[in-house]
Amino acid sequence: MAHLDYINKNKLAWNERAKIHIHSDFYNQEKFLQGENSLKEIELSLLGNVKGKNMLHLQCHFGQDTLSLARMGAKVTGVDLSNDAIAMAKAAAKQLEIDATFICCDLYDLPQHLDEQFDIVFTTYGTIGWLPDIDRWAAIVSKYLKPQGEFIFVEFHPVVWMLDNELKQITYRYFNDDAIVEELEGTYADKSAAITLETVSWNHGLGEVIQSLLDQQLQLLSFQEFDYSPYDVFSNSIEIAPSRFQVQHHGNKLPMLYSLKMKKQS
Repeated sequence: MAHLDYINKNKLAWNERAKIHIHSDFYNQEKFLQGENSLKEIELSLLGNVKGKNMLHLQCHFGQDTLSLARMGAKVTGVDLSNDAIAMAKAAAKQLEIDATFICCDLYDLPQHLDEQFDIVFTTYGTIGWLPDIDRWAAIVSKYLKPQGEFIFVEFHPVVWMLDNELKQITYRYFNDDAIVEELEGTYADKSAAITLETVSWNHGLGEVIQSLLDQQLQLLSFQEFDYSPYDVFSNSIEIAPSRFQVQHHGNKLPMLYSLKMKKQS
């Protein structure tokens, strides 16, 4: 698929999603604006104390996590493909009087917009599936890390993306192959939303992801897998504990997430 074709399709989809997400119960922007931290237990434990840290947040959507990091004392730059989402992020930062920077661009084009290195590069939940080339992604991560800087990453497990939308049948390859083109109704934050969007995505296995980062001279500090999601985004899910969701018919048998903490070697 042509480079601009997938970018334009996904940008349109995320612009439409952002308009719905900002008003959804899922994101609860009102509570966030009142002071609620949007970050989850997994990434908070990996991050530790970020006060005074200079951070880059890749694929930041409309900025809740970016601004949560800023509230925790970090100086944060957020990046996203969706111009509508970035406009919302800037509006929230202005309303909250938070000093954060937001950039709208395709992730691979970020070097044309930003020339700086950071203490921490951060990206979480549903990000790399929108990118065809993980080696280029890893090069971006490395480029923006200072020597000894840390990369914090939490992502849905590639085994989940092998399954159909009901998470019952194996439908897609575990390994990165052809693009996955889907036309989906609604959105994970509002499954009844009256939108139908075509998206283009790719599956990336653990070996592909981790090796791409190792090839960029990042040292692996922590690798974990989890049998739950902190978000209720999948069909047929049940809450087994506060903010811990599993697929009902798979129980604890299905890996749902994984996390990486890596350090850039000098």
